[in-house]
Amino acid sequence: MDILELKREFQFYKEKIVEIKKTIKYEERLNLIVTLEKKTFEEGFWNDKNQSQSIIKKINENKDFVEEYKKIENLFHEEEVLIEFIDMGEEEFEKELEEKHTLLGKELEILDTKLLLDGKYDNNNAIITIHSGAGGTEACDWVDMLYRMYSRWMNDKGYKVSQLDFMPGDSVGIKSITLLVEGTFAYGYLKCEKGVHRLVRISPFDANKKRHTSFASVDVLPEVEDNIEINIRPEDLRIDTYRAGGAGGQHVNMTDSAVRITHLPTGIITTCQQERSQLLNREKAMKVLQAKLLDLEIKKKEEEMKKIQGEQTDIGWGNQIRSYVFQPYTMVKDHRTNCESGNIRAVMDGDIDSFINAYLRWNKK
Repeated sequence: MDILELKREFQFYKEKIVEIKKTIKYEERLNLIVTLEKKTFEEGFWNDKNQSQSIIKKINENKDFVEEYKKIENLFHEEEVLIEFIDMGEEEFEKELEEKHTLLGKELEILDTKLLLDGKYDNNNAIITIHSGAGGTEACDWVDMLYRMYSRWMNDKGYKVSQLDFMPGDSVGIKSITLLVEGTFAYGYLKCEKGVHRLVRISPFDANKKRHTSFASVDVLPEVEDNIEINIRPEDLRIDTYRAGGAGGQHVNMTDSAVRITHLPTGIITTCQQERSQLLNREKAMKVLQAKLLDLEIKKKEEEMKKIQGEQTDIGWGNQIRSYVFQPYTMVKDHRTNCESGNIRAVMDGDIDSFINAYLRWNKK
């Protein structure tokens, strides 16, 4: 990058940083952190589990913004010093300046995007389910590929991921998988992935090497916190236990530890079979049920609900939110935002931030 162009962009970054500091109410957040941390030392603070967890979450959320801003501010001052050195004739710092400038731009984009996450449940953990659709064996393999893509993205973000339910394909891949994703703004970022994902490629399962089109649906729900009132009457539930299948060890596979919960008024069914304990599986299946009922209430309030599955219509032609084309060319395109990438390998390795950021900006508009 030309040094004059870099300096012009640096001035833009300077104005952007001032704007962000006002937007996040930096000083107010610092004071709030101090106030809330004092509460954690008060006698009896931990007696009320819901209140204490809410306060700790609020502390971490505010600390996250403060630390992000401090990181950006430090990068800005470091770049400012490097520019001064170069202005004094120290040209050997040019490469370091370019690297620092690129990093500052990326960090600004990350924080700028995070400011779009102001929805009621954006800061919640996420429950994500991937289902195979039209395409048979191909679709099951496609679910496996999406699971790998999301796993890599989640790992890069430092999220904790636990498997709640798993149904293998008949011969290869995955028919359905449900994950709990724990971390700051997990739902806020992942909510844009909800919809039908379409794959076009030459099938590795076709001896004639023909192109095949496969579909998978992704559903994303916010995990419901204990202090959110979701009215579930015991008489509205049918709870079945059964023997868990798949990997999991001898105990998991030889006892009736798996749990299936059916909510009779809505017909919603949730399952969990990953834990050794039937009680733990029941708790996790209830968490998913609460999240689905909350999602149902949100859709009712927005007057957008058509069926229990909401936006999820047929997992097939004409309903996809994003297409992943491997042949005859390589491209990933989001049909809502028109964001696209030709580097399909990077996308399948978890590089989906550009699609998430584009959706958040598009949705805000």
